[in-house]
Amino acid sequence: MIPDMSIMIISLVFVGISALVSYVLKSKFKKYSEVATSSGLTGHEIAEKMLRDNGIYDVKVVQGEGFLSDHYNPATKVVNLSPDVYGTASVAAAAVAAHECGHAVQHATAYPWLTMRSKLVPVVQVSSYLVQIVLVVGILMVQAFPQLLLAGIVLFGVTTLFSVITLPVEFDASNRALKWLDSAGITYKQEHDMAKDALKWAAMTYVVAAVSSVVILIRYIMIYLGASRRD
Repeated sequence: MIPDMSIMIISLVFVGISALVSYVLKSKFKKYSEVATSSGLTGHEIAEKMLRDNGIYDVKVVQGEGFLSDHYNPATKVVNLSPDVYGTASVAAAAVAAHECGHAVQHATAYPWLTMRSKLVPVVQVSSYLVQIVLVVGILMVQAFPQLLLAGIVLFGVTTLFSVITLPVEFDASNRALKWLDSAGITYKQEHDMAKDALKWAAMTYVVAAVSSVVILIRYIMIYLGASRRD
């Protein structure tokens, strides 16, 4: 079926782009993990310092598991750092640790985009669970029951909105991180540029995901409108 094929092709193209960006990100992280910061502070120490410098004392910094699994959980107020970041005094570790603490600062200051994103999480969890089934059945039954595809589009639209809202959240966290790393004397000129480069590629993973979601959403809308006109 042509609509299915077009969506499959679009998805495969973005899977390829995502894989390429992920490869570059991992290469950058590995490269900058071998560059020590002048401060000599580990990711854990940097995270603790950034939180204190921003007057945040109710957020824990813990070591998680996995590679580049770093994240901040606003529900539990915990900054989870991967082993390669937590105990390493490198430019890559500094950039990642500061970025995750940037999210904690956003949370503490009620950054609007993060607040909006957090409120969408329960809805997105439900939408993500249902969307693929509804869309597949909706495509198959688009001639007889186009309303089902419309329901799938609404569900997919929610996940797309979440991806788009994630962009300002991620970019702002990186900007906060880089600004603080500079002002706190953690990274100097060359180190700062490396940290900025690492965070740029990390942000690109979210950009690709958001653009992919928007393009696929538009394609589904076109399929629905085409079926509606035929009716």
